[in-house]
Amino acid sequence: MPPKVPLEEPDDRLQGRVRVEVLGVGHRRGPLAAWVFTGGLPGCPSVGRPADRRPGDRAPAFRLPSAAGGTVGLDELLADGPAVLTFYRGAWCPYCNLALRALRQSHADIAARGARLVAVSPQVPDESLSLSERHALAFDVLSDVGSGTARRYGLAFDLPEDLAAAYDRLGFDLQRVNGGHPRTLPMPATYVVDRAGTIRRAFVDTDYTARAEPSDILAALDALA
Repeated sequence: MPPKVPLEEPDDRLQGRVRVEVLGVGHRRGPLAAWVFTGGLPGCPSVGRPADRRPGDRAPAFRLPSAAGGTVGLDELLADGPAVLTFYRGAWCPYCNLALRALRQSHADIAARGARLVAVSPQVPDESLSLSERHALAFDVLSDVGSGTARRYGLAFDLPEDLAAAYDRLGFDLQRVNGGHPRTLPMPATYVVDRAGTIRRAFVDTDYTARAEPSDILAALDALA
């Protein structure tokens, strides 16, 4: 009688949930979506180089419109403690949605450590507001239209022609959603910035299915204490 093979424990980490999404995207959305959502970023000339901003670097200042109204700047985020900055591609990206939901679940733990969390995307404020309401996010969602802030963090890149055409065929409508900047997106990234404005942890990956684990964010905040 063959030995029993132990059942694999379900992976409840963010990256485990992303892996499930990667495996299922082609079945649910078809071959074009499977190529778009599992192909990484080959051929983008600005992708594959290290991000400009790393631990020990000073975080570039910014002030961006918030989906909740008004603007939010890095200086006010750091006024009372550290900040967690997460850059995402848009509400059309399933991995971004999974990451934002995971951050929503960890938001109370981040706030308990005295930190402010903000999410930044190239979407116009109305699109950011829709996403914030849909996911019931309790943290600020900021609009970096034109990706100027993402560029200062070394994250912005331009989609190659074939990938941009595929996005259009899938109906993402980035011309409207990104306020007239349909080709430029940020690499997904998450930074923990201390109160002095120094980056203490940076997670950046050209594989856009890879995201920072909330537990690693919390550990980085704990290391600041």
